Amino acid sequence: MRHLKSGRHLGRDSDHRRALFRNLTKQLLMYESIRTTEAKAKSVRPQAEKLITLAKQGLQGNRVHAQRLAAARLGDKAVVKKLFDELAPRYQERPGGYVRITKLGPRQGDGAEMVRIELVKE
Repeated sequence: MRHLKSGRHLGRDSDHRRALFRNLTKQLLMYESIRTTEAKAKSVRPQAEKLITLAKQGLQGNRVHAQRLAAARLGDKAVVKKLFDELAPRYQERPGGYVRITKLGPRQGDGAEMVRIELVKE
């Protein structure tokens, strides 16, 4: 039985899944729009939104601590810099909902549902 086992496994072990989510989150924050499968997008959305919220709180409070937490989750200084210098000020007045998922239709090869996950322009 699968009781109390939340989250999507995506046919990967935990280390591979963690690396996948970290890479997708970095790409989303860097390029602001990526094309991926629906299951991956739905798994990445909460992580990206929490990082943007962390960056917004860092602008108001202890910025160094928030940057270190973001760097630990992302592992890329360039993405952390963009997150705090560009994205957090952009969404300062927005209470949430920074990420949009738009369906694109099935993938040609295996029929997997493809989506575009993007940061909302404001």
